[in-house]
Amino acid sequence: MVVNKSNEQSISLAAEILNHGGVVILPTDTVYGFSAKSDINEADLKIRTIKGRSEAKPFIRLIAKPEDIYKYTNDKIPEDLIALWPGPLTIIVQDKLIPGITTAFRCPGDEWLKKIIELCDCPLYSTSVNRSGSPILQTIKSIISEFESEVDLIINGGDSLDSVPSTIVKIENDKIQLIREGAMDVSSFLK
Repeated sequence: MVVNKSNEQSISLAAEILNHGGVVILPTDTVYGFSAKSDINEADLKIRTIKGRSEAKPFIRLIAKPEDIYKYTNDKIPEDLIALWPGPLTIIVQDKLIPGITTAFRCPGDEWLKKIIELCDCPLYSTSVNRSGSPILQTIKSIISEFESEVDLIINGGDSLDSVPSTIVKIENDKIQLIREGAMDVSSFLK
């Protein structure tokens, strides 16, 4: 099923499908992403099966508010770094719920998307819309053609031509390390 982002029902419909364990393709403030609730065990496997992605590579988790990251980590995040949220920045931190594991979080800048995350009451998995190893799909036509039969819902937010994935940084031992250069310049934070 495909629904336009401008449809007044799009937020509630996406949240309902996600809350029932579905996989939804959502437009974000960077690229389109496969999304599912991070607190549903099968959700991770469903997205991996669709993408053909290995189990070793974790997904980014989208949160609704910058301060929500502190529900999941005890790491000290520089205030001027967290002030870049909402936006196209992913921060990898030690996960306080799963000791010894790191988790990547992003607070998107799109208010529409943040409302969906709030209705789901937990972070959403997010990973680019493509088959593993293939280019990210940037036109809604190619996304529908490739994945409509494999997901529960696609939200049409128009084409995302020339969009760039988020910048990814990792916080380790109070230092910030660049993992992937993307849509946000963080060079001033790198030491």
